[in-house]
Amino acid sequence: MSTTEETTEETAEETAGPPGGGGVVRGLSTLDRFLAVWILAAMAAGLGLGRAVPGLDDALSRVEIGGISLPIAVGLLIMMYPVLAKVRYDRLDAVTGDRRLMVSSLALNWILGPAVMFALAWFFLPDLPEYRTGLIVVGLARCIAMVIIWNDLACGDREAAAVLVALNSVFQVLAFGLLGWFYLDLLPRWLNLGDGQGLDVSVWHIALNVVVFLGVPLLAGFLTRRLGEKKLGRGPYERNFLPRIGPWALYGLLFTIVLLFALQGRTITSQPLDVARIALPLLVYFALMWFGAFALGKTIGLAYDRTATLAFTAAGNNFELAIAVAIATFGVTSGQALSGVVGPLIEVPVLVALVYVSLAWRGKFAAR
Repeated sequence: MSTTEETTEETAEETAGPPGGGGVVRGLSTLDRFLAVWILAAMAAGLGLGRAVPGLDDALSRVEIGGISLPIAVGLLIMMYPVLAKVRYDRLDAVTGDRRLMVSSLALNWILGPAVMFALAWFFLPDLPEYRTGLIVVGLARCIAMVIIWNDLACGDREAAAVLVALNSVFQVLAFGLLGWFYLDLLPRWLNLGDGQGLDVSVWHIALNVVVFLGVPLLAGFLTRRLGEKKLGRGPYERNFLPRIGPWALYGLLFTIVLLFALQGRTITSQPLDVARIALPLLVYFALMWFGAFALGKTIGLAYDRTATLAFTAAGNNFELAIAVAIATFGVTSGQALSGVVGPLIEVPVLVALVYVSLAWRGKFAAR
């Protein structure tokens, strides 16, 4: 179930192949199989554009609505729409009834994730308070956008991903500001780590972020599925229509990555040592969260598709929100903003690599 090929559950089982998952990777389209190459090329192109075109980053950043970069928002909408049009919304009840999945996801995203990032930020960056604060903000912004793509590429449960992302969105609106106060102000003072630092963020700004990056593509995907099945029937809709719009998910992803790195290309390439310092705790964070969540899913008896969904939703972060909050609170040239920018620089290639790890392990679940 790649972004370019719609397969039924029966076909997915056939392509699983022998233990080890090699059949799944071989079953991907050429476009998806070389995803890492396209993403690295998009990152390089974005960094190059940011350096080569004077004023491009300023021009892109000025085109925004409520602190959200409009070009990036367009890219994310294009990226998420095809995947959300593939979701079988009549199966969501089966997901919400899986208490193991729901409770595990909430605990990983809103208890463990922020705590792990807080600990790593203080461990690796005790002498760099601006970068440390920026990393903590990244840890608080749970993923509601790109995780849809990573989950789909890894043959995760689309319906489960839609439910967990929606759940994250609700908690993001309700808990982001409160957790920001706890981890940036209250907890450091409790632990005698120095004076706390506030986080000035509007609930309405977070709500707007959720509406733009999830609400719009979710509504579009739901209406497309509903009207498409009504007009064509489920079989023709999935066999004929979905493969036509599938590749646009990858096009939107690559477009978003180019713009994202063009926005901050000069900043990233002019401070390589700072980027390296910020990157190390991020690498550890993504590894701990993904492998820990994957192990938890298998331990509690989840099937492969829901285990993969649990792992990617736990490891991913909402970098759009993190960057917007850091810039609005601390300034566009602040160290906090740089930490937010470095987030996707590390997250994108790492989670792409974990897609292949996940597919390779899929056979172990099929053999159980």
